Amino acid sequence: MLENPRSPRVRSVAKLAKKASRSETGLFLLEGPQAVSEALRFRPELVLELFATPTAVERHPEIVAAAEEVDLELEYVTEEVLESMADTVTPQGFVAVCRQFPTAVKDVFAASPKLIAILEEVRDPGNAGTIVRAADAAGADAVVFTGRAVDLYNPKVVRSSTGSIFHVPVAVGADLADVLVRARAAGLTVLAADVKGDDLLAARTDGVLAKPTAWLFGNEARGLLDEQLELADRVVTVPIYGHAESMNLATAASVCLYESAFAQRSA
Repeated sequence: MLENPRSPRVRSVAKLAKKASRSETGLFLLEGPQAVSEALRFRPELVLELFATPTAVERHPEIVAAAEEVDLELEYVTEEVLESMADTVTPQGFVAVCRQFPTAVKDVFAASPKLIAILEEVRDPGNAGTIVRAADAAGADAVVFTGRAVDLYNPKVVRSSTGSIFHVPVAVGADLADVLVRARAAGLTVLAADVKGDDLLAARTDGVLAKPTAWLFGNEARGLLDEQLELADRVVTVPIYGHAESMNLATAASVCLYESAFAQRSA
């Protein structure tokens, strides 16, 4: 059992909370039973190390069994050691070290996608992870991060995705103009979500939502620039019927993705 929270090994794991260490090593931190369980189920080859407290192992024997099935050794640690490794205050007993696995942009479009989400300079890790989760739930084929977006492997992005980063292909570091060219070449209609757009209801009635679609979402603070909106085939907005000043980006993205999912499945 690892008992010293200041040991070099514990510190090397804890450093993965920092982008510099993730970039240098090509690794990232995974925390909590749900995320670890999804990784072991869908991408076990990415999990390099697995740490857990005895109490957590007692509560989640299925994770131990899943690790054994893929010949991954589980290492016991004390509560203090786990807290030192984790980015969160309450890591829920499990921490894993995983290999990063971004998808190439060309592979996203080579797979003939019907629905993808493009995130242009989305900086908030909670929003980014939640949109990946929403895209996964809506049956999207991929998510693409363009521009100076948040690091996909930021611990908060990973946590907010609740394991969805292991389900849906995600490309990072792409150029928006190049991505949109590829999207159109793959037969996708580019719909930009922005407050300057037409009511989403209109897109419901004219059938555009049933077509293969690339949804484009912009930065939380400034949205999409005018020149970026001009690159889209159409600009739409999610209407607000109550008195809310605005809608959270992840919430609006969820609505848009599900509108497409509903339309494509009923076409």
